[in-house]
Amino acid sequence: MNMPPVQPPESRSGLAPWKPAELPKPPRPQGIGWLGVVGPGIIVLGASIGSGEFLLGPAAFVQYGLTLLWVTLAAAFLQTVLNTELMRWTVATGEPIFTGFMRTKPRAGFWAWFYALLYFLQVGWPGWAGAAAGAVFFLFFKELAGPEQTEIVYWIGVGTFVLCVAILMFGRRIERTLELLNWILVTAIIASFLVLALMFVSPETWFAGLTGLVGYDPNAGAFRFIPAGADFFLIGAFAAYSGAGGVINLTLSNWARDKGYGMSARVGYIPAAVGGTKMEMAHTGYMFEPTPEAMARWRGWWRIIRADQWGVYFIGAVLGMVLPALLYVTFIEAGTDIRGLSVAAALADAMSSRAGALFGGVVALMAVWVLFKTQLDIVDGTTRAITDILWTGSARIREWRGGDVRIVYYSVLAAIAVWGVIALRLAQPIVLLQLGANMAGIVFVVSSLHVLYINTTMLPEEIRPPLWRRAALVVMSIFYGAFVVMWLRGLAG
Repeated sequence: MNMPPVQPPESRSGLAPWKPAELPKPPRPQGIGWLGVVGPGIIVLGASIGSGEFLLGPAAFVQYGLTLLWVTLAAAFLQTVLNTELMRWTVATGEPIFTGFMRTKPRAGFWAWFYALLYFLQVGWPGWAGAAAGAVFFLFFKELAGPEQTEIVYWIGVGTFVLCVAILMFGRRIERTLELLNWILVTAIIASFLVLALMFVSPETWFAGLTGLVGYDPNAGAFRFIPAGADFFLIGAFAAYSGAGGVINLTLSNWARDKGYGMSARVGYIPAAVGGTKMEMAHTGYMFEPTPEAMARWRGWWRIIRADQWGVYFIGAVLGMVLPALLYVTFIEAGTDIRGLSVAAALADAMSSRAGALFGGVVALMAVWVLFKTQLDIVDGTTRAITDILWTGSARIREWRGGDVRIVYYSVLAAIAVWGVIALRLAQPIVLLQLGANMAGIVFVVSSLHVLYINTTMLPEEIRPPLWRRAALVVMSIFYGAFVVMWLRGLAG
């Protein structure tokens, strides 16, 4: 009697099984050569600096103090663990993490719609472009925008958002364009904040910032983890965007795929419309046999992942939050609510008054660049993730217009552009960002456990995560779940 063929676990939701292939050899960089090998971490770090570090973090620190920096340290650690686990999947299979999610029951289509909806609810609001508009207004008019300037700030925001869309049309490989821009962004911004902090921040504030990383308040002489009477709509948003945040983290695997990490070299990437060429991008991944030679190559790739995430993302995420926090609490009176049309220009305005117009202008220019660049990364990330979901889940879409993935990418981008212009009218940018950031907390609760499941059930045992990493993913779900519960309780109250 013939037995029915055993269905591979990765194809039980309806997607095609992996194809066998050899794991490509990893590069072995030395010295400055590392700058060309790492890349996805710098893109997601660039997005993180504009989300929490320049908007939601300062709003929280000015109101509640530097003891909240413990949230940043915990969040950066947990997110870095999550990031490396996302990349574990991509290096092993060549697939973005969303394809991994779509390989689980009940079926691929369910998870495609589920994560596409989460993407929209979190980052479908172009709040970064709107916030950048407030800083642009300050640069030109030397004053903070108020309610009477709503219309002009809106149109500046529209122009900023449209420029983000236009940039994504050019280059050869979109991921490489973002990587180069983010190296410039992150290096310039962190270095500038460090110089300003060394110039203006007192030793007492530096000490308060360092002790705040463990939740200790030196003025009170006690640990103070959650301030009394806290606004958890703000605190929950700050916790989620301490680091990157939700679907922004998940998109890391898409950028790792386009960078060519591991099996991704066999899959292909999304090229630009102008300067790129048609690319035959595979809709399913590959898997290697864990032979001694393959495992040696795996360890080489894992060395690169560690450098990209712990050496670039983790250190950058902590510094990117701490340094602006020190400046904000130095120049803005404690307890001030800086949320509003001009949230991105609050520090620039305060520094103009107390340190001189030159320093205020420099900070305002930094705010414009950071927020513009963050919006650019997020527009690409959203478009890229939805494109990958459609490309993987639909044979009809893969055959559309001769199988050119650029057609899908730029069709999705056009739809996002139209929606963004409409969404900028709906609420103040900081409200849109807080809403999206709290949704990021929900994404973390679900996705950390989802990543844990696929990495421990579908990957070969030899490359599954060790016990401490599994525990960290569970802790991450609980950590963000606590903030989500407090936010929802606050709404109910």
